[in-house]
Amino acid sequence: MTAKERAARAVALLKERYPATCSLVAEKDYELLFATRLSAQCTDARVNVVTEELYRKYPTLQSIADADLEDLCAIVKPCGLFRTKAGDIHRCARVLLEQYGGRVPDTLEELVKLPGVGRKTANLIVSDIYGKPAIVADTHCMRISNRLGLVRCGNDPLKVELALKKIIAPDEQAAFCHRLVHFGREICTARSPKCALCPLTEICAEYAKTAQ
Repeated sequence: MTAKERAARAVALLKERYPATCSLVAEKDYELLFATRLSAQCTDARVNVVTEELYRKYPTLQSIADADLEDLCAIVKPCGLFRTKAGDIHRCARVLLEQYGGRVPDTLEELVKLPGVGRKTANLIVSDIYGKPAIVADTHCMRISNRLGLVRCGNDPLKVELALKKIIAPDEQAAFCHRLVHFGREICTARSPKCALCPLTEICAEYAKTAQ
């Protein structure tokens, strides 16, 4: 089985079981951008609690840009690394207003210029907000793609991203990454994967090794 065939089968099997939905709650483009920034080294569930308070107190991009930085720090503190994250959000709100007319840009090249925005966040935005093909190489994506044998790139996000883009159909890329998150939380966890319950054992390279 080639890597492309294995990828197509993985896409099909995950599609039968998991929704292609983002776990972060957001209604506006900048809300998803900031929520993704807060999600670094933090659970999406906790981020959703924090952003509910954040966007209730500061309901517009302008109000976030004008907010007292210490107050932003206090709100996002439960997400960890709160000074860095609050500072990035504060500066990013101002940049969006001053340079982009209050609109989140729609290209990877422009997104990564924003404070605190890397390729993972940028790919999520271009796929979820603008519907463009993109691979979000988060921890679930990297771990599971290597275990399945789709890639052999270890934990190098850029290498995993580029390798997966070659073998997964463009119109399936964003959905595939979302489904990997659900699958990674339920079955293919980091420490104790539930292989006996896994729907992907037929194509899993790691499982094939243990079954020998």
